[in-house]
Amino acid sequence: MDLLNNFWQLFLLSAPWLMLGLLIAGLLNVYLPANFLNRHLGKEGLWTTIKAAFIGAPMPLCSCGVIPAAIGLRRAGASKSATTAFLVSTPETGVDSVSVSYVLLGPFMAIIRPIAAVCSAIAAGVLVGKDHEIHSQHKHQAATADDNSAGCCSSNTSAEVKKESSCCSSNTAAEVKKEPSGFSTEDSASIKADRCCKSEKPSLSIESRVAKFKRAIRFSCNKLLEDTMVWLVIGLFFAALVQTYVPESYLSQWGSGIFAMLVVILISIPMYICATASTPIAAGLLLSGVSPGAVLVFMLAGPATNIATLGVVGKELGKRAVFAYLTGVIGMALLFGFLTDYLVDEFGFVVAPMMGTEHEVLPHWLSLASGIILAILMLRLVFKMALKKFVDTGRSIA
Repeated sequence: MDLLNNFWQLFLLSAPWLMLGLLIAGLLNVYLPANFLNRHLGKEGLWTTIKAAFIGAPMPLCSCGVIPAAIGLRRAGASKSATTAFLVSTPETGVDSVSVSYVLLGPFMAIIRPIAAVCSAIAAGVLVGKDHEIHSQHKHQAATADDNSAGCCSSNTSAEVKKESSCCSSNTAAEVKKEPSGFSTEDSASIKADRCCKSEKPSLSIESRVAKFKRAIRFSCNKLLEDTMVWLVIGLFFAALVQTYVPESYLSQWGSGIFAMLVVILISIPMYICATASTPIAAGLLLSGVSPGAVLVFMLAGPATNIATLGVVGKELGKRAVFAYLTGVIGMALLFGFLTDYLVDEFGFVVAPMMGTEHEVLPHWLSLASGIILAILMLRLVFKMALKKFVDTGRSIA
């Protein structure tokens, strides 16, 4: 019973942010110019990764909300490295989590936390992009070998493809041989090309703002939610398991050092928390005796390495990208964990939790309403998929 109750509470906490992430993804898919992301975030590389990390850092999206937003970014034309950087920096920090960190953990943690989050995002993005480049080179070499072995057949096929052309191209004159006698060849060609181009213009008609917004909502509530809801439910379930059966004292007993950081990482992977929600837990760990460095590792690894995020990374970016993703996030988290402990011990920075004030980001009625709406949307998609499967089975039997 506690497991179900914890699952429902986590679902309610995540629902508003997930709805916001779905909305942002739908708006990106519809309103963002097609060449914008290709121009700024479409290439693999360090500068593209840095831009994506800084775009995601201030956004108030949690682990669940960033998943649909990142998928929308990827499908709109962003590169793998940019998508990864956005997927890491957005849940690890944000304007809201920095303010909460200042109140509950002190100014030092409020400063080093977003710096560590951005560096972690850049490292993960660069590693995923590098892995993608190596994999693409292998595929290109294999394709070149296949083309060379194909011989003359491939050249004939390419020659046939080159002959295809739009009716609006300069080759239109060759198609116009039989026109009324009152027209010259050039006149008839221009008339035919004009007719052709005019016939294509209606398909480029401008959508109204209301129609665009409806299309964004339709994309978010159907295709995007269908692609993400399975991993979201799995992630929330594992988070509820950890919350139910792993007491907070289990983490605090390890204290400080590399072993404490590794234990914190292992525990945080199945957890499903955002940067803001992880801050009060981090303050509790500090009071229990966990070192500031291990607490920072928890706040970095928890939001970025949950099971739902890893599942989406494997699905959208490839299974090879999961290893590069984890290496970048965990490696930078450990590095900044050791750096934090060193700075606190060497320079005496104060990391003081100010417990006694519970931080509620959103009112309960909003979380409840969002949870009910999200549950209805998910059940609707499950019913549609079950109905489609039933119809397909009936047709195959018939």
